[in-house]
Amino acid sequence: MTETDTQAELKSKLLDAALMHVTFDGWSEETFRAAARDAEIDPEVARVICPRGAVDLALAYHERGDEEMLRRLALEDLPTLRLRDRIARAIRFRIEAIDDREAVRRGSALFSLPPYAGDGARAIWGTADKIWTALGDNADDINWYTKRASLAGVYSSTILYWLGDESNEAERTWAFLDARVDDVMNLERVRAQVTGNPVMKLIFAGPNWLAGQIRAPRKREQGFPGSWGDDETPGG
Repeated sequence: MTETDTQAELKSKLLDAALMHVTFDGWSEETFRAAARDAEIDPEVARVICPRGAVDLALAYHERGDEEMLRRLALEDLPTLRLRDRIARAIRFRIEAIDDREAVRRGSALFSLPPYAGDGARAIWGTADKIWTALGDNADDINWYTKRASLAGVYSSTILYWLGDESNEAERTWAFLDARVDDVMNLERVRAQVTGNPVMKLIFAGPNWLAGQIRAPRKREQGFPGSWGDDETPGG
């Protein structure tokens, strides 16, 4: 370790070293200690960088995959593609960014545990948000949430399918992905037809008004999940 190493660089070194041990010990304290030793980083420094040890490294591994996906998406001529193809390509790029299937398998086990389930959900939601942002989504209402929730579901189910897929070049996974994306697009078409129907519009006038008051998160809200129209609170 040198004095010029930044915290991000040190975390990257820890992560690289940890991946050598995850297959055998999972994202565990044993893996974290071994990573600090192999990367020649003082254990106390390693703990400052990753207060929760291997849990933080598992999240860093997920973020690394997101960054690779965004890098590949930036090279694509996205406007020439249909929306469903852009979505499918983004998720495929995200899965292809995984260079260690066992690390993801162990991560899925880790984030299924109650203490870390929230971290796993936030990581997947973050991936969905990055995809929609990269695709140019500018929704500022409840659609901001529904788009990300739908995409998070597609990504999660496809990852689980991929973990058990032994087909040549994961061809079954890509067929599964295409089917899931089509399902989401069909639901959007049905929703558009319902909201465009004068009778259904009248029936859902109340719920639609309420949904219309919800806004996408803003930086000034410091992490709150959304806001109400005209900056009002419910009943205010």
